[in-house]
Amino acid sequence: MLFETTVKKLKWVKIFTCLLALSIILKLVYIQIIDRSTIYQKAVDSWQRSFPVEASRGKIMTADHQVLATNLTTSSIVVVPSQIKDKIYTAKQLSDILGVDMQVMKEKLEKKVSIQRIAPEGRQLKDEIARRIDRLKLPGVYLIKDTKRYYPLNHYLSHCLGFVGIDNQGLLGLELEYDHYLKGKNGSIDYYMDAKSHNLKMYPSDYRGATTGMNITLTINGKVQDIVERELNNAYKTYHPDGIWALAMNPNTGDILALSSKPDFNPNQYQKEDKNIYNHNIPVWKTYEPGSTFKIITFSSGLNENLFDMDKDTYFDKGYEIVGHSRIKSWKKGGHGLQTFREVLQNSSNPGFVEIGRRLGKKRLYRYVEKFGLTKKTGVDLPGESSGIMFDYKNFNELEQATVAFGQGISITPIQLVRAISACVNGGKLLKPQILKEVKNSYTNDAVYKRKVKVIRQVIRKETSSKVKDALESVVCLGGGRNAYIPGYRIGGKTGTAQKAVNGTYVGGGYILSFVGIAPINDPQIVLYVAMDNPKNCIQYGGTTVAPIARKMLVDILPAMHIKKVKKQPEREEQPMDVKTVKIERYIGKKRSEVSNVSLRFKFIGKGDYVIDQLPKEGEIVEAGSTVVIMLGKS
Repeated sequence: MLFETTVKKLKWVKIFTCLLALSIILKLVYIQIIDRSTIYQKAVDSWQRSFPVEASRGKIMTADHQVLATNLTTSSIVVVPSQIKDKIYTAKQLSDILGVDMQVMKEKLEKKVSIQRIAPEGRQLKDEIARRIDRLKLPGVYLIKDTKRYYPLNHYLSHCLGFVGIDNQGLLGLELEYDHYLKGKNGSIDYYMDAKSHNLKMYPSDYRGATTGMNITLTINGKVQDIVERELNNAYKTYHPDGIWALAMNPNTGDILALSSKPDFNPNQYQKEDKNIYNHNIPVWKTYEPGSTFKIITFSSGLNENLFDMDKDTYFDKGYEIVGHSRIKSWKKGGHGLQTFREVLQNSSNPGFVEIGRRLGKKRLYRYVEKFGLTKKTGVDLPGESSGIMFDYKNFNELEQATVAFGQGISITPIQLVRAISACVNGGKLLKPQILKEVKNSYTNDAVYKRKVKVIRQVIRKETSSKVKDALESVVCLGGGRNAYIPGYRIGGKTGTAQKAVNGTYVGGGYILSFVGIAPINDPQIVLYVAMDNPKNCIQYGGTTVAPIARKMLVDILPAMHIKKVKKQPEREEQPMDVKTVKIERYIGKKRSEVSNVSLRFKFIGKGDYVIDQLPKEGEIVEAGSTVVIMLGKS
């Protein structure tokens, strides 16, 4: 009996042993044959150390191919902690070169990881710093290729471009808005090491290249932007305003041609800049009462409703209008007397616009404010846009109706205003403004996106728009915009002088002066808006101070846009406060002693007694007091 039991037990032991052996064999077959690739990959992963290769961001360019944002090749530090033999020595060397606390560096080197990136201290190193680290040949310390965003024109268009962070991610402006296009795909260099972090020479290193992001082209016209930047810088130095800004748009497409505000910042050094400056792209962010430039909207609305004939119907401006219990005064003491409605616009008569507001009535005026897109964001592809501030319809009573009619009591952004005025002069179409023109693959140069003109709605009739253009030209020839008159170019426009409101209360002595110009008014190609906040040492009136700045811009912008001069245009009516102009005569061939003009300054270059060249050329119109460069030589 005992024998039989023993035999049975041995039998089960044999069966168990056979099953165990079979399972081991099957497991080995599974590992060696069926699951070989998975096990192999796990082994490889345990040996592999991946050094990141940073992808370059796509370039940002103007419509005329001027590079605004590109990349510089630089170096960054990564370490393999297990390869560092003396962590204290290594931490001391790196902390001295990088200018960081040694204990902080030591903690980074002691982390229980296969590979550690030294960030942010070791990112995007200057060449000299990288060379110093490389010369030390520290075990376990590696320099890898990195890229750094670079803005070659520094402050130029800075509020729009924005900047990127240490990891090349967009943080502000277009860098943020179009980060999904601009950012690339990182690559890597993969090395194989054993448990002691020695290179496994049997396995070659693998290189996976980084993919560069897509290039984007803006609607910005580089030549127009150059001129706008130059004149804003000059005005900022001259008048010391709290701020100055400008926006230029193609009224037929909604393309932004130029955009700038001062003070600005250098995106290459954004860490050192004031966030209150770089966070505020004034033309799309700042809301304020537009003042008399808004009268273009009210005038267009009244014309579109056939409420008056601008050349036949009249209004008598006695110097004020009574609205409820309030007296709304004209800027001219005693008023302008009997005027046509064209002259109401030319003279910027507040009482006259109160009358237009009355004729429109509460419902229609409010509806036109909405139709012109002044109560909502424009949808421009720039971060930080604000929407306008308008009375609720239930609170839009008689006084509010009167003040809004001449641009007070409504708060809007410059881009809202420029878009609305563009609709007044482009045939009545309200467009979506945009700054992105196209996106291209950085390798093939194939376009993956192209800008399309988007019409939101028809606001006024085409015939009304033609009448508005005619009226705006008379403002520049005969009204408050005379200082923007340019011989040879038909210009339309409107000035604005708005008292600033802070927390619902008007600030004493604080004004925002502005001017909007449209050129050429018979076939508008550009709407240019310039505004200045609280300028110093000047007359606080848009037509006197800001219109000349806009004129200086347009004098150079129009030729740059290949807009030809006309032989005939309405004459300008001269006034005592107008900017005086001088027609340049021919000095070439004259003796130096014969060069003179009491209204001009002269700068002589070269040696000799005779004029061989001059700038500006003969026949050009310049402001009195301008400098003429005279080049001298032999006869």
